[in-house]
Amino acid sequence: MTDVPEIDLTDVAVLRDPFTAYALARERSPVARLVAPGFGPFWAVLRHEHARAMLSDPRLETNAGSYQRPDVPAECVPYMDNTMSELNGSDHARLRRLVAPAFTPRKAAAFGPRMERIVEGLLDDLPGHAGADGSVDLLAHFARPLPIEVICELVGIPAADRPRWREYGAAVAAGMGSEFGKAIPGIMEGAKAAVARGKSEPGDDLISDLARIQEEDGDRLSDVELVTLVWQLVLAGQTPTNLIANAVVTLLAHPEQLAALRADPGLIPRAVEELMRWCGPQLLTIPRFTREDVEIGGVLVPKGVPVVAAIPAANRDPRVFQEPDRFDVRREPSAHLGFAHGPHFCVGASLARVQSGIALGALLRRFPDLALAGEAPYMPDPGTWRLTSLPVFLRPGG
Repeated sequence: MTDVPEIDLTDVAVLRDPFTAYALARERSPVARLVAPGFGPFWAVLRHEHARAMLSDPRLETNAGSYQRPDVPAECVPYMDNTMSELNGSDHARLRRLVAPAFTPRKAAAFGPRMERIVEGLLDDLPGHAGADGSVDLLAHFARPLPIEVICELVGIPAADRPRWREYGAAVAAGMGSEFGKAIPGIMEGAKAAVARGKSEPGDDLISDLARIQEEDGDRLSDVELVTLVWQLVLAGQTPTNLIANAVVTLLAHPEQLAALRADPGLIPRAVEELMRWCGPQLLTIPRFTREDVEIGGVLVPKGVPVVAAIPAANRDPRVFQEPDRFDVRREPSAHLGFAHGPHFCVGASLARVQSGIALGALLRRFPDLALAGEAPYMPDPGTWRLTSLPVFLRPGG
């Protein structure tokens, strides 16, 4: 029987350096038990081969219809339950079939010029946010507002409403406190209005496109499903926020890699993949629940327990990646699990990749002397590798 290690998610060493904690456990066993106060133990799959298999295994399912937060108005819950990431089987397959054509790599690339305009506008404004010492919080004034601006452009939110949506995005990114609950009704009302406009006055936006799609059997997305999709996009927008911020810290800590990227911007798509492997924000996948006893890597996982993939462990597994603990922007594109795998592979991955590449490319081009202006602290969050702030100097001397 494999010796199954136990990882305490409240351990300061785990929160400060999940990469080392999971790597040490991975070399002892393909799986570990994760423990935290208030939660029963759940299981984490640590090795790449077994994580990929688990994420595609129909004997494990996500848990739909379970959204519960006391700070969210009850009338908003139907739009937050049953997102694509929570549905399974035929329900999930139907929704993905209807949505996926809008998120192809070709569609993401075609949307690129509109994202470039948003990126350039935010970079234009950056110097105006400088403090007395000349530093700017790149997280607050660039990485965080960018995805919500892209989502507004994508779904057709009117320009006059976008400052308010920036506030919504910041509240969702914080994920706690009264501001989160206050933001939800505004997001839902804005999404409903966008759906109504997309049906009555179609424009050049995602909601208009999806509202027009009707399959041969007459199936189409309902208004509730369209609003739910907007909510899922707002949630998923946190991936580019945190990836861009993590990427800046990583590149500044690896000056030779940063120099290579500046010298050859054509490396950016490859660098985005390596950054997702190396410092992607998601540490643990959405839990899957075993429908029966399941053996994973020689370990029997009982029926009914939650199972996650530990992405930092899988993405630095030496069984799959050569020199996995070396950050290399020239690395051949790899089968990393930063966007998960299997039926629940992130449907917006292409959009996130293009958005992150455009953001990093423009940032490095516009500010060749970019430098940290102090500590960039990480949030003690066992599920997401994310910064609390990112103070930088845009030019020498602040």
